Amino acid sequence: MVRLTVRYFAGARAAAGVADEDVELPGAPTVAQVLDAVRARHGDGLARVLAACSFLVDGVAVRDHGVAVPSGAQVDVLPPFAGG
Repeated sequence: MVRLTVRYFAGARAAAGVADEDVELPGAPTVAQVLDAVRARHGDGLARVLAACSFLVDGVAVRDHGVAVPSGAQVDVLPPFAGG
Protein backbone atom coordinates (compact mmCIF):
# COMPACT_ATOMS: atom_id res chain seq x y z
CA MET A 1 0.00 0.00 0.00
CA VAL A 2 1.11 3.54 -0.79
CA ARG A 3 0.21 6.14 1.80
CA LEU A 4 0.23 9.81 0.82
CA THR A 5 -1.23 13.12 1.94
CA VAL A 6 -3.56 15.25 -0.16
CA ARG A 7 -3.71 18.95 0.76
CA TYR A 8 -6.56 21.13 -0.48
CA PHE A 9 -6.40 24.89 -0.95
CA ALA A 10 -9.08 27.60 -1.31
CA GLY A 11 -12.18 26.34 -3.16
CA ALA A 12 -10.87 22.77 -3.17
CA ARG A 13 -10.67 22.87 0.63
CA ALA A 14 -14.25 24.13 0.82
CA ALA A 15 -15.48 21.43 -1.58
CA ALA A 16 -13.63 18.62 0.21
CA GLY A 17 -14.60 19.85 3.66
CA VAL A 18 -11.07 19.19 4.97
CA ALA A 19 -7.71 20.93 4.67
CA ASP A 20 -5.82 17.69 4.15
CA GLU A 21 -6.22 13.95 4.40
CA ASP A 22 -4.26 10.74 4.20
CA VAL A 23 -5.01 8.43 1.28
CA GLU A 24 -3.92 4.79 0.95
CA LEU A 25 -3.89 3.12 -2.44
CA PRO A 26 -2.53 -0.23 -3.65
CA GLY A 27 0.42 -0.66 -5.98
CA ALA A 28 2.07 2.37 -7.55
CA PRO A 29 -0.84 4.82 -7.95
CA THR A 30 -0.82 7.60 -10.50
CA VAL A 31 -2.01 11.15 -9.96
CA ALA A 32 -5.19 10.16 -11.85
CA GLN A 33 -5.84 7.31 -9.40
CA VAL A 34 -5.32 9.61 -6.42
CA LEU A 35 -7.82 12.05 -7.91
CA ASP A 36 -10.30 9.23 -8.54
CA ALA A 37 -9.99 8.20 -4.89
CA VAL A 38 -10.68 11.68 -3.53
CA ARG A 39 -13.56 12.19 -5.99
CA ALA A 40 -15.14 8.98 -4.72
CA ARG A 41 -14.63 10.09 -1.13
CA HIS A 42 -16.02 13.64 -1.51
CA GLY A 43 -18.49 13.52 -4.39
CA ASP A 44 -19.60 15.80 -7.20
CA GLY A 45 -18.76 19.11 -5.51
CA LEU A 46 -15.08 18.29 -5.34
CA ALA A 47 -15.16 16.62 -8.76
CA ARG A 48 -16.28 19.90 -10.34
CA VAL A 49 -13.50 21.83 -8.60
CA LEU A 50 -10.83 19.26 -9.52
CA ALA A 51 -11.61 19.76 -13.21
CA ALA A 52 -10.15 23.28 -12.98
CA CYS A 53 -7.28 22.56 -10.57
CA SER A 54 -3.53 22.28 -10.90
CA PHE A 55 -1.60 19.68 -8.93
CA LEU A 56 1.79 19.45 -7.27
CA VAL A 57 3.50 16.24 -6.19
CA ASP A 58 6.08 17.00 -3.52
CA GLY A 59 6.15 20.62 -4.67
CA VAL A 60 6.61 19.89 -8.39
CA ALA A 61 3.87 20.82 -10.87
CA VAL A 62 2.32 17.81 -12.59
CA ARG A 63 0.49 18.10 -15.90
CA ASP A 64 0.62 14.39 -16.80
CA HIS A 65 -1.83 12.61 -14.53
CA GLY A 66 -0.18 9.31 -15.44
CA VAL A 67 2.80 10.16 -13.23
CA ALA A 68 3.28 7.72 -10.35
CA VAL A 69 2.93 9.07 -6.81
CA PRO A 70 5.46 7.57 -4.38
CA SER A 71 4.65 6.49 -0.87
CA GLY A 72 4.92 9.36 1.58
CA ALA A 73 4.30 11.98 -1.11
CA GLN A 74 2.29 15.13 -0.67
CA VAL A 75 -0.21 16.00 -3.40
CA ASP A 76 -1.39 19.61 -3.40
CA VAL A 77 -4.69 20.54 -5.05
CA LEU A 78 -4.60 24.15 -6.25
CA PRO A 79 -7.71 25.70 -7.77
CA PRO A 80 -7.31 28.77 -9.94
CA PHE A 81 -6.75 31.85 -7.81
CA ALA A 82 -8.27 35.22 -8.61
CA GLY A 83 -5.82 38.06 -8.53
CA GLY A 84 -6.00 41.74 -8.46
